[in-house]
Amino acid sequence: MAELVYGLNAVLEALQADVAAERLLMADTLKGPKREQIVALAKRLNVPVRLVSREKVERAARSDKTQGVLLYLKAFEYATLEDILSRSTARQEPPLLALLDGIADPHNLGAILRSADGAGLHGVILPKRRAVGVTATVLKTSAGAALHVPVARVSNLAYTIEALKQRDIWVVGADQNAEQPLFETDLTLPLGFIIGSEGKGLHRLVREKCDFLVRIPMFGQVNSLNAAVAAALLFFEARRQRGLWHARPA
Repeated sequence: MAELVYGLNAVLEALQADVAAERLLMADTLKGPKREQIVALAKRLNVPVRLVSREKVERAARSDKTQGVLLYLKAFEYATLEDILSRSTARQEPPLLALLDGIADPHNLGAILRSADGAGLHGVILPKRRAVGVTATVLKTSAGAALHVPVARVSNLAYTIEALKQRDIWVVGADQNAEQPLFETDLTLPLGFIIGSEGKGLHRLVREKCDFLVRIPMFGQVNSLNAAVAAALLFFEARRQRGLWHARPA
C-alpha cells in the first residue's frame, strides 16, 4: 500500500528530499508559488502530475487538510544484511553498522539515518516489530539520507546479532550505566553499534548478546541524551578513530 503525503509544505519537502514517488494529485484550482515549485520538482523527478477536483484529492487522502495536493510514495526498498556487508567490502573498510533496538519515533530514526550517512556507515538494521520503519516522515527528517544509506529490516534482532558475531563483527551496546567510556574504547574493529529507545534503552536479551557496553560521558545534570544525538556521537567517534576523513565514501 502506497504511503500518502499531503499538504503544500510536506509534499514540497518530500520532493526536495528526492523521495521515490508514484504520482501526484493536485487540485485544478490550486494556484501560487508553492504550487509552481511542486509541479516543477515533480516534472524534474518524472513524477506524473494529475489535475483533479479538490474534493477528489481530499477523498483520496481521507482528509480535508490536503491544501489541494497529495503525493503517493513508492514502497521503500529495504536492503539485506548481505547488501550492507558487501558495501564495506567494496570500500575496503572494516564493517561499521548500526542496529536500532525499538526506535519508535520517526523523527529520531530520520535523524539517525542522517548521521549514519554523514559518518559513512555501511548500513542500518531495524527490527520489524515494535519499531518504526522508513516512512515519509523518516525520509523527510533524514533530508534524503534514507535513500543513500542501506537500511535492512529483520525479523529477529537477537538472531541478527549472532549472525554478525559469526562474521567476526563486534557488537557494542550504548548504555549510560556501562563502565566503559566511549572515548576510551577501540572503535576501529569491525563493529555494530546497538542503540536503544529513549526511556527503555536496550531490551534485556539484546543487552546480553552485546560483546561489551559503552557509555557517553556526561558532565551536566542530565544523565542521558536523545537517541539520535547519542547515535551521532557514537558514529562520528568511530569515524574519527578510523582516520578516514581524507576521502568521501562512495
